Amino acid sequence: MSNYAILRFEKHKGNPAAPLEAHHERTKEKYASNPDIDTDRSKYNFHIIQPKERYYRFIKHRIEEAGCKTRKDSTRFVDTLVTASPEVFKGMDKKEIANFFRHASEFLVEQVGRENVISAVVHMDEKTPHMHFTFVPLTEDNRLCAKEILGNRARLTKWQDDFFAHMVQKYPDLERGESARATGRKHIPTRLFKQAVNLSKQAKHIEAILADISPFNAGKKKEEALALLKKWFPQMENFSGQLKKYKVTIEDLLEENSRLEARAKAGESGKMKDTLEKAELKSELLDLKRMMSRIPPEMLMQLQQDEKHQTRGR
Repeated sequence: MSNYAILRFEKHKGNPAAPLEAHHERTKEKYASNPDIDTDRSKYNFHIIQPKERYYRFIKHRIEEAGCKTRKDSTRFVDTLVTASPEVFKGMDKKEIANFFRHASEFLVEQVGRENVISAVVHMDEKTPHMHFTFVPLTEDNRLCAKEILGNRARLTKWQDDFFAHMVQKYPDLERGESARATGRKHIPTRLFKQAVNLSKQAKHIEAILADISPFNAGKKKEEALALLKKWFPQMENFSGQLKKYKVTIEDLLEENSRLEARAKAGESGKMKDTLEKAELKSELLDLKRMMSRIPPEMLMQLQQDEKHQTRGR
């Protein structure tokens, strides 16, 4: 079995700070969007770097301290996922796992600066131990510039090479996985698949209510649909924004779908089955976009106005 060291980045513009913090710091009692979380084991999660304050406040204060100018589309923080193939952690106790992620965080701190680190938390309550290392992408001369820190594909490949070189010093059995530059695709986080399933379930329920609106029940049904949409719409807006960066990958997988089905019927399983399931899930993502087009214009206008008011109030 291959023992890969894994490092992935996800850029955020600021608004998702609160829900991301709730996920990373496990502040909720239930996580319906992520059934892999075993809350009974959440007590075994631990920090390599403890957050000093709420994510949103840290980001705001750090940017203000640096005297940075920001735009609406500025990347305000980066969520870094650090993990490895499940086989790497087999036989490790909690202390050994902590040492693995401590070694990984040393590399990241050196790259981005300790003063810019929001949190480094290790999750032990999912299938494979992993660390979320979140930071504000400030350059040494105090510019907010994720593009300069993370760079283009060539720079990201160097990140992967340097990370592997650092990790293999203490863990010589690790292997360097195939880079995104070589495959030409971006990795789509499992978290987005889970969000898609959850949003899709909600969407089908809302669609059923919208389809049932008639002149006799319009008032009551529209009120019911609007109440559900007010919860669903902000989640969908955030989800859609994150999804844009994976457009090429989604299109590639959808094109592969028919070929994968044929190969799966021929008896191939394992990785092929997993890829097929992901390709089919991309179709579900497109269904969510279709749902957006089904929302009546007057409802959509009200939802957008509510979202603007909430954003201003943050």
